Amino acid sequence: MKNNLLLIMSILLLFSCGKETADKVFINGIIYTVEDELPIAEAVAIKNGIILAVGTKEEIESYVGSHTEKIDLQGMTMTPGLIESHAHLMGIGYNKLDIDLMYVKTYDELVEKVAEAAASAQPGEWITGRGWHQDKWIEMPEKTVNGFQTHDQLSAVTPNNPVYLAHASGHASFVNQKAMEQAGITSLGSENLKQEVEGGEIIRDDIGNPTGVLVETASKLVGKLIPKDTPERAEKALELALQELAEKGITSFHDAGGNQDLIDLLERFQAEGKLTARMYVMLSSRIPELLEAWYVKGPKIDPEHMVTVRSIKLNMDGALGPWGAWLLEDYEDKPGSRGHETMPIDLVSKVAEKGLQLGFQVNSHAIGDRTNREVLDRYEAAFAKYPNVTDHRFRVEHAQHLHPDDISRFGDLGVIAAIQAIHLSSDRPWAIGRLGAKRIKDGAYVWQKLLSSGAVISNGTDAPVEPVDAIPSFYASVSRKTLKMTPDGGYEPDQKLTREQALKSYTLAGAYAEFAEDIKGSIKVGKVADFTVFDKNIMEVPENDILNTKIMMTVVGGKIVFKAEN
Repeated sequence: MKNNLLLIMSILLLFSCGKETADKVFINGIIYTVEDELPIAEAVAIKNGIILAVGTKEEIESYVGSHTEKIDLQGMTMTPGLIESHAHLMGIGYNKLDIDLMYVKTYDELVEKVAEAAASAQPGEWITGRGWHQDKWIEMPEKTVNGFQTHDQLSAVTPNNPVYLAHASGHASFVNQKAMEQAGITSLGSENLKQEVEGGEIIRDDIGNPTGVLVETASKLVGKLIPKDTPERAEKALELALQELAEKGITSFHDAGGNQDLIDLLERFQAEGKLTARMYVMLSSRIPELLEAWYVKGPKIDPEHMVTVRSIKLNMDGALGPWGAWLLEDYEDKPGSRGHETMPIDLVSKVAEKGLQLGFQVNSHAIGDRTNREVLDRYEAAFAKYPNVTDHRFRVEHAQHLHPDDISRFGDLGVIAAIQAIHLSSDRPWAIGRLGAKRIKDGAYVWQKLLSSGAVISNGTDAPVEPVDAIPSFYASVSRKTLKMTPDGGYEPDQKLTREQALKSYTLAGAYAEFAEDIKGSIKVGKVADFTVFDKNIMEVPENDILNTKIMMTVVGGKIVFKAEN
């Protein structure tokens, strides 16, 4: 009896001193933690969606209990969950509902796709799409104006339907005759060829006929006529977008310009348990009343880390493709043109000061060197006015083309450069025509120069400008090549990111860019269990093999939200 009692007491003591039991363990992997103390591990244990332990397979086996789920990674590679730090969530979903023009290679192909949609549309029904980019076509049509196609062929196949096709960059649109008629865009007499549109332009031929191409704010002339989406269609778009994020290994997403409808929909999905990625929403400055309402409410920092609203997106210039980026000097291929601001530049000062007072991060879209300088000037003045705010983490979205004198200011001012490396792959072959060789070399896509300044670089895709796929963007980060794997050695190879820097830009730096580096962005005890699993070791495989890598599993808060079929 005494021996039995001692045995029972020994067992109870053993259990009381034992380790916590994990809900789930991932074993037999090559796990890149993005933590200096333990950069590579074999296994991870999690409990209640939080990382419980990181280490060897043997160490993690000690956390396995009778109810622990064991997931054998079978030698696959795991990283912290990928963070898309600049894209447009509903745009991704609507791209799947509308005509996707991202992969068309000619104007004729674009017209063919629209004609197919028109064949099944009711008379008067709007036909919408997005993704065309004239500089990515393999050939241009015979008739062009200012480097763009004209609407004649498009209008010929859509006589009964208004058409609105957004440029891949989101900074221009292409519409047909029916849409222009409804918007009141008509031919002008030779005495008045320049119908002014503040912050934009209606492209016209030399006798005043509109070509169907609308740049920047001119797109609103037609865009405002498109019927608003139904709640059902918006919900479907969000479902499709979330599915796409899960399939691409994205566990957190920075939405670059959301409205209240989006926030409400995200919160509803969260309440219903349907939100499968963490959301960091930037309030769109294109909706002044939205900003005013949130100035009163103040930032929303979600304790569950699923829907946080604490930043403001400013749209300060256009894109290089439609010659809309605001430059300090003329475009190389368009003398006399320097692009333009798309919002009054003083808005940066007003919003920056409000942000510092109320706790909002400010993120300014700036592609051209003039815009980047103007934004940095106004950030710097606001920081000087409110010196007590030392952890502002203001951002420049894109930071694509910088004057050499402004590169060091990112590090000096603590401004984050939110880049999209994939833009180099897509744009660099033609961007040199816009800027010329010297400006490209000195200040375009200068990632190592930015890091050397002490700046933090986060990474993304700007989807649906590009597919929301981190693997091509990671490849572009480390190779500086096109997706056709050219040129040998990459463009301006001294600015390549190392694989460690590229992974950090998609994980811990992305978390830092949303004030969440203590919560996520690396595989560390106490952080949320957000992971991305790859079939290849992206840190070791030959460079060009990166593009053949597939996402095998996506884990958010310990829940597997995507698993590839074997």
